[in-house]
This record gives sequence, C-alpha cells and structure tokens, in this order.
Amino acid sequence: MSRKQFIESQGATCRNWTWSWSFINEDKKFVIFGAWDRNTEGSTTLILSDEWQIGEKGKRPGYEQSREHVRLVEEEGYALMTFPMKYSDAHKDEDGIGPAKIDGFEPVLTKRVIKRVGGNWYASDDRMSDLLPEEVDGPEQFTEGALKTVTVNTYERNPDARAKCIKHYGYVCVVCDFDFAAVYGPIGEKYIHVHHVVPLAEIGKEYVLNPIEHLRPVCPNCHAMIHRTRPAMKVEQLRKHLEERRDRTVA
Repeated sequence: MSRKQFIESQGATCRNWTWSWSFINEDKKFVIFGAWDRNTEGSTTLILSDEWQIGEKGKRPGYEQSREHVRLVEEEGYALMTFPMKYSDAHKDEDGIGPAKIDGFEPVLTKRVIKRVGGNWYASDDRMSDLLPEEVDGPEQFTEGALKTVTVNTYERNPDARAKCIKHYGYVCVVCDFDFAAVYGPIGEKYIHVHHVVPLAEIGKEYVLNPIEHLRPVCPNCHAMIHRTRPAMKVEQLRKHLEERRDRTVA
C-alpha cells in the first residue's frame, strides 16, 4: 500500500500528492500528519515549523496548507492524527540539499493533541518527553579536535569550553534571563547549565568545538524544556515562546 492509498482509505485528501505533508477529512473533521522518525521523541513529533516555510528552492507550497490544517485543529476543533514515517536522505546531494524521501511508513493512525512552542507545532499524546538534558541523545560519540573520543555531554561539561562560554555570556540564562546569584544569593553564585546548540546530525567525525558559537548558558528549567522535543528546540525558539506568553499575560 502506498502513502496515497493509505490516506485515501481514511477518507482524507490534499491539494497535491507530490508536495503535501498533511491531509484532511472534512466530513469527519480530522487532519493527518506524517510523523517522521527523525522528528520523534517518544510519542511527541514535530509536525510543522515556521522554518519549513522556505526551502532550498524558495517557498514550500505545502506549508500554507499544513498551517491551515494546524489552525483547524487549534481553532475549529478538528482532531489530529499521525502515522509513523521513516526518513531517508536518498534524494539529497552531497551538500545535504534536496527533498526528503519516505523510506517506509506504518499504515496506522494515532490520535494526538497539538502543542505549540513559538513557531513550532508538535503532535503529542499530551505528555512531552521526560528526558533530562543529561540523558538525551546518548551514547553517540564524537571526536573533539581529532584528539579524543567524547560524548556530546562531555562537550557540554568540558571545563575549558564551559569557562570560555560563561566568560563570554555570563551566568545569566540566555533564554529567560534567570540569575541564580540574584535570586539565591551566595549559594547561587557561578551556577548555570551549559547547552550545546549544534544538532548531533551536523557534528562531523572530527569536530572542533567553538565555546562561543556552539555553547550557551541556560538555567536547568530552560535546559529541560529545550530537550523536551526532538529535534531539540533552538534557544531562540524557546526565548520567543516565553516572550509571546509574557506579552499575552500583560495584554
């Protein structure tokens, strides 16, 4: 069974079978998104991002359709369904440019709820990942400066890299501006988590760490929120999400 046959067997359709990544059954009022394995952590999947609006060749035609489908879920009471899909880079060139390829899928629909974080929308079973930052994405190993094999967590905890990051940014969370020393006094002085901002997929075998470019100081709360999704949220995305919530509260 092809993806199209599966979607049609559910009474759903789309504007174009080539570029659509979301589908709708208007009679029964539900929409369907494919849940890419690379965007899935547990039962939470990134289904739409503002960053997907523009691709290598310009504006993606499927974005507006998917954005409308998300609006129907958020505002019109449509149900949200997902089905698992396996991602492949087979259509990408050596520079990583090209369309995604479906390497396989499971013809099974699961009902989800939608969660928005900044410009990202997630399909979830109403429970985001409970993984702590120290537990995520292990035990992959990488080489720092081609000298030794370490894990990404070792990058984050490397004393020299951590010191250079904090010397540049300070001990204040770059997401929420929380200052441990200001709130807790002496016991909170010089305390902060350090987050690695480079996605694992972009780390090569011989990776040279730049503490200013690749690390950011974040409080434990924001660090945990960043890693509640897969792929992990960007620092800027979570900061924007907090700013939007503050603006709504003030209004």
